[in-house]
Amino acid sequence: MNVNNSKITAGIHLPQAGPAASSEAITKVAELAEQLGFQDVWVSDHLIIPSDAKYPPSAYIYEPLAVMAWVAAKTSSIKIGTTVLVLPMRNPIVVAKSLASIDLLSGGRVILGTAAGWLKAEFDALGIPFNERGQRTDEALEILQCLWNDDNINASFPIHQLELVNMRAKPQPVNNIPIWIGGHANVALRRACKVGDGWHGAFLPIDETENLVKKLLELAPKDDFVFSMRTSWDPLEDDENQIASEIKEYVRVGITHFVPEPRQRNVEDYMNSVRILKDILNESGVDFV
Repeated sequence: MNVNNSKITAGIHLPQAGPAASSEAITKVAELAEQLGFQDVWVSDHLIIPSDAKYPPSAYIYEPLAVMAWVAAKTSSIKIGTTVLVLPMRNPIVVAKSLASIDLLSGGRVILGTAAGWLKAEFDALGIPFNERGQRTDEALEILQCLWNDDNINASFPIHQLELVNMRAKPQPVNNIPIWIGGHANVALRRACKVGDGWHGAFLPIDETENLVKKLLELAPKDDFVFSMRTSWDPLEDDENQIASEIKEYVRVGITHFVPEPRQRNVEDYMNSVRILKDILNESGVDFV
């Protein structure tokens, strides 16, 4: 697999959290991203957050699957992804049904970015054992694939205590929903290459990214595997030349997709940041639709 010859694409994170978040802001940025030719738009996932948490920066976060459905109705072609859905916090049957429904209603535009999660207090509040999150993630991915591809299902999933006997779970997605696995630990990299269509890293320096891409390539991912990186680039606050330099360095070490997340606190500034990011990305060799 030659990463360096891969097409380089980009999405944009939507204003789904914090002071900029609103139905109007989400709609405007999603529509703008589609008009500008971004490949996809993205939403994050937290359900409940400790009051003294240092991250995420805001506890005001719209539920991601609800936002995906909203964006699907407001756009026509741009893909819609999660960065990342914490799968072990959720009932996988509900997730499978919700994502399949959004995928069908949107004409096959869903990308599932998912990971095992890291915020123990969130798991505790939901009554889910934090030390089981890896096992629950792996089994939940099996359940999703089963429900999306099979019919009259007969299968056992012991970690989730599910015994499915002659069960059906229509509708199913338009095509296979791409699964991008998040996380930086070796277990996450192995999971990405075993079951994923891509790896979705977040906020990593170039040298660490290069090391992880090398590890992923050694694990022999499937053809057309996506190497994605979420970043905090915001050209209204950051040096544009520095952003351009980092794009080229990320591409050099094997990244094939970017998801910048502007830090602006009102919709007009957020949109201006998106417009400038499009120009910087485009001038740095990123392809747009």
